[in-house]
Amino acid sequence: MNDPSVLTGRRIGFVSTRFAGTDGVSLETDKWVHVLERLGHTCFYLAGASDRPPERSRIVPEALFTHPDIRQIYTTAFSQRTRPPEVTRLIHQLKDHLKEQIYFFVRDFGIELLIPQNALTIPLNLPLGLALTEFIAETGFPTIAHHHDFFWERKRFLVNCVWDYLNMAFPPHLPSIRHVVINSSAANQLSLRTGISSLLVPNVMDFDNPPTPPDDYAREVRAALGVATDEFFFLQPTRVVQRKGIEHAIELVNRLGLKARLVISHAAGDEGDAYEHRVRDFAKLLGVRTNFVSDVIKDQRETTQDGRKIYTLGDVYPHADLVTYPSDIEGFGNAFLEAIYYRQPIVVNNYSIFDIDIKPKGFRVIEFDGYITDDTVRQVRRVLQEPRLAQEMTEHNYRLARGHYSYTTLERRLQTLLTDCFGEW
Repeated sequence: MNDPSVLTGRRIGFVSTRFAGTDGVSLETDKWVHVLERLGHTCFYLAGASDRPPERSRIVPEALFTHPDIRQIYTTAFSQRTRPPEVTRLIHQLKDHLKEQIYFFVRDFGIELLIPQNALTIPLNLPLGLALTEFIAETGFPTIAHHHDFFWERKRFLVNCVWDYLNMAFPPHLPSIRHVVINSSAANQLSLRTGISSLLVPNVMDFDNPPTPPDDYAREVRAALGVATDEFFFLQPTRVVQRKGIEHAIELVNRLGLKARLVISHAAGDEGDAYEHRVRDFAKLLGVRTNFVSDVIKDQRETTQDGRKIYTLGDVYPHADLVTYPSDIEGFGNAFLEAIYYRQPIVVNNYSIFDIDIKPKGFRVIEFDGYITDDTVRQVRRVLQEPRLAQEMTEHNYRLARGHYSYTTLERRLQTLLTDCFGEW
């Protein structure tokens, strides 16, 4: 008998500013694609930059949030209270161009369902959000809008001259759109602010398939990252941006009284380098050995121009002694799930989504609430010095995560959404 999922496979189009690298949106898109294609669907991509198969992609430079015209709009939109007419004209010009590209994308690839990934959520590219909104309004196209970071969750978007566009398209309230959020607070705020109902689909990892043990390629990771054999290896697996609270990790290492090194995996990215300078200065002030290694950690294995190995985060996690995750704000917490997946003990700041959605499930972590305490230091020292305790914690956490944040969970929720869009077949 034929597999019914293959017979009813859909052609699904993902839309975002970029699908490349290790940002949270790109990573979660990969997971959705993996599950959807396992169900027999075929996925395509429209973005300003993409490392997805070129034969399934439409690259539109103006969709990228770093495109010069888009950056000009963004800078004006979120630094002023009144909007110059020339900026309005540029927004509409680019919106019309992007909308045309969406029409071409849907026609050329035979798209049956759109899944905008954060493009109708955070206004890094205003014209793209407006273009998607108008396209959906004009066609009634089946759409699942996957929301990761709403503009009202970020202070830098609250002073602006584009409230009309934010209220129209971030997100739009249209009958053919099913809205997905990644935490319960976002669901509550979306409903309160817009009247839009949503489905909660948390971030996931493939907990049904544990990671393979480190291979020969990754054998020398500690040495390659500058960690000595007699040092504890603390991994900070995030970008260097202010909301990640990296000062807390530096203070923790300083107060431990053990020989340890903090390794920070990612660069600052698109949010400037002022905070990175502050982190470097703070580490120097406290005398904490801190390595910034974004040049040798990427999303794929390769080599640098001078011949050094480039590792993935999956290569690095198994070699860490402890993961630090002292964020003040997170939409969900990919690094939290990654630490659980690679069975590493983790120190977590009690950020709101952890407190509301994750903590009640019973995970065993070293937790602090806004600042490092003596008790935090004692717990970390104990976990480092008692390997059996660390193993008990990490095995417990893995079992819990498998029940709540696996691909099986994602598959069930995606099937619910697809049934809502197309009915039972």
